[in-house]
Amino acid sequence: MSSTTIAAPRRRAGAGLRLAPYLFVLPFAVLFVWFLIAPIFVAVGTSMFRVTSSGLGFGTGNETVFVWFEQYAKALQDADFIAGFGRVLLYGVVQVPVMILISAILALLFDSALVKGKRFFQLAVFLPYAVPGVIAALLWGFLYQPSVSPLVAALRSIGIPADFLSPGTVLWAIANIGIWSTVGINMIILFSALQSVPRDMYEAAKLDGAGELRIATAIKIPMIWPAVLLTTLSSIIGTLQLFNEPAVLKTVTSNISSDYTPNMAIYAASTTTNDPNLASAMAILLGVATFVLSVLIMKLTTRRKGVNQS
Repeated sequence: MSSTTIAAPRRRAGAGLRLAPYLFVLPFAVLFVWFLIAPIFVAVGTSMFRVTSSGLGFGTGNETVFVWFEQYAKALQDADFIAGFGRVLLYGVVQVPVMILISAILALLFDSALVKGKRFFQLAVFLPYAVPGVIAALLWGFLYQPSVSPLVAALRSIGIPADFLSPGTVLWAIANIGIWSTVGINMIILFSALQSVPRDMYEAAKLDGAGELRIATAIKIPMIWPAVLLTTLSSIIGTLQLFNEPAVLKTVTSNISSDYTPNMAIYAASTTTNDPNLASAMAILLGVATFVLSVLIMKLTTRRKGVNQS
């Protein structure tokens, strides 16, 4: 058998091995393009049009007109849509730091020798994350309703006039649901990052006289900073996409409007007012705002980390 005859199968086998990684990635790539990239292009294209109707409003003369960025201007002139951004930003300024702080404290406690029965308490903290967002909002909605809530009744019995659904407190009632639901998963992420920190660093610090608090602030937190950044960015993205909690609580209080958050405004525009073109423009603006805010937060935290290290 000649060397040429032997080399041909080897070349085919080598080509197959080189193609194998791409074949494994192909299903993901197809789904990624179909369900993420393609909808973005569709939304951008839809936002460039406006549907005008004639025929006395019976839809007999609908016409789709290319209007460039008119829908974006209309969205930016919508005071309720812009107010929704203000609400979620205020919500995020409070909810994200509080949630990250609680998650970090719990992760540090579970990583120390101070807590007994760690598995039980870790499961107890994580369980709220396993509850679907709508169910969690329904549960807390029951606890917030003054007429049926045992929590409100208990507070009022000791002279505290609690009203979690009033105009001034309903946003923080929503924030409480968000914190309760997401502390567990972020605690798990931070705790997992702590497990990768070399234990000999702790022993060396203890030999130098460092206590648990000093070890946590000087060693543990700097070592898991990438995980903290990850949880912060994902929380910011989730904040701007706030929908389930206010949408559910809207059914039990009149202090939450149909456009209370940007996502709710997009949903209302596409369903209640039947204007998918405007809804697409709003969705693109929300996506751009989420991207810009995430980049700014990442740059600020990265710069602060560099300053601290120097």
